[in-house]
Amino acid sequence: MKSFLKNIGVLLALLFTVTAYLTAETNNSVPQKININSKFILEGKKNIDPRAIEKIDTMGSELFLKTGVNVYIYAVERYAGKKHDDINSKMAFIKSFESNMTKELKDPFVLLTVSVEDMHINILYSSELEGSLNRDDILDDNIIPLLASKDKNSIYAKISAALLNGYAAITDSVAKSRGLELDSSIGSGGTTVAAIWRIFMYLIIGIGLGAYTYAIFRSRRK
Repeated sequence: MKSFLKNIGVLLALLFTVTAYLTAETNNSVPQKININSKFILEGKKNIDPRAIEKIDTMGSELFLKTGVNVYIYAVERYAGKKHDDINSKMAFIKSFESNMTKELKDPFVLLTVSVEDMHINILYSSELEGSLNRDDILDDNIIPLLASKDKNSIYAKISAALLNGYAAITDSVAKSRGLELDSSIGSGGTTVAAIWRIFMYLIIGIGLGAYTYAIFRSRRK
């Protein structure tokens, strides 16, 4: 029964993500009224769907209550609004910028950062959390596939889905490392959600190709 309920949670999370994609406005606009506040969103509340912020706050609050670990998000269009002449200067600035951010955070913490225009995303964490999460796996499996998807959905929808998915994976990983399980978890790690999402996208593509092939076949018969 517990496993069944967990699977239901994963499916509901997927439905949430799909809804965020399908209901996003294609002109990349962002809702002007955002009612959800969260101490875990350091910057970028306007770039995240309020429903995602609400779920992020729920997961973050439960994790902090049970472990004392804060998981933060910093999501902006461009770090400090600064443009760069070359990749080396950009990376040096980003490294310094992120280092300064972490100096302001109290241990233990995890910081998920996003700079859309710089095409940069990162996960930073305090030294005592070493081994509590796999940075590369979370980025590659839970965040980047949603941000990099080639479709007509707005960047706002993609950021909302990717940050929610990544945040869930981070909080689950930290909780698991402490021998805990979050009641607010949207699945056993975000990997399941990402995998189901990719299957869903492949299915849509397959249906589209099938319809196109059928249309060509019918036109030739005529």
